[in-house]
Amino acid sequence: MADKAWKACERRIAKFIGGERVPITGRQRGDAPDIAHNWLSVEVKYRKRTPEWVKDAMRQAVASKRMRQMPCVILCEKGQKTEDNLIIFRLGDAKDHWL
Repeated sequence: MADKAWKACERRIAKFIGGERVPITGRQRGDAPDIAHNWLSVEVKYRKRTPEWVKDAMRQAVASKRMRQMPCVILCEKGQKTEDNLIIFRLGDAKDHWL
């Protein structure tokens, strides 16, 4: 029986970053990450589509990068503390720099 798409996605990412997928069986929300990794706590969210505005923001970051800069998008929510803002990197770029 083939994996569901979200499980297959978790397995691909785990392999790509050198981690191991944690089976969902018996765990509760927040008990364990989706992928066991030595220094990342990974939660994978599989969706049919990423919002176009997020992809457009990344395209802008990629287009304006210089030399060895790593493109990223930072999402700021009204009223949110700066340290709680989210940062998005492309997985391949992050692997080149950190993994």
